[in-house]
Amino acid sequence: GCATHPTVSTTPMEQGEKRYGWSWSAENVLPFLWYRYGLSDKDDIGLRLGPVYGSGIDYSRILYAKDNKWDVMNLAWSMNPNYNTDFTYYKFKQRKSKDDKPGAISWWGLRMMYIAKGISGGTSTRIGFLLGGQPNDKWGYEIGYSHDFNSMPITNLFDFQWNDTVKNDPSLNRRYNDTPHTDPASGLPTEYSRLTGISFRVYVNLGMTPPAVE
Repeated sequence: GCATHPTVSTTPMEQGEKRYGWSWSAENVLPFLWYRYGLSDKDDIGLRLGPVYGSGIDYSRILYAKDNKWDVMNLAWSMNPNYNTDFTYYKFKQRKSKDDKPGAISWWGLRMMYIAKGISGGTSTRIGFLLGGQPNDKWGYEIGYSHDFNSMPITNLFDFQWNDTVKNDPSLNRRYNDTPHTDPASGLPTEYSRLTGISFRVYVNLGMTPPAVE
């Protein structure tokens, strides 16, 4: 899909801490670099740089933390054919090994995505769900989907002949004819496409710089 999302920190950061790595996502096709900096023990910011598109900036804040669970709010802006702004609420949980050492991390989240002006010049508002996991401190993954209810009924999500369905059904044609899923000029998914709502990412942590000791 032609919308991109940030690689957030999966564990709380300290003030002055730096983390960086690369991510590959189905949305970007090519890998992009990411960098995160801890503003405090609750806030951090992130930067992304993609070779074609996928660049962006985001901000995260921990809203709740207790034992091995914590909730994070993330606001993000991304540069791509369908420029998008995201609001995501994450719920993280870290397992503990038999010797009480920190283990794998898992999370789920709710995402709202807004595309002010997409490839075809329209606006898209999406709501979705995501799941992620980090087996160890070296790599992790995330998969999700956000749906635009104004572009097609959720019941037709797996209708792979949707373009023909819209043409042949008068009621659907009246409702969804002005939300094309493919841009005729470029052939890319528009802001209305199901592909724009799909998110699948694998990331690698390349390094971490702890905060300077005063």
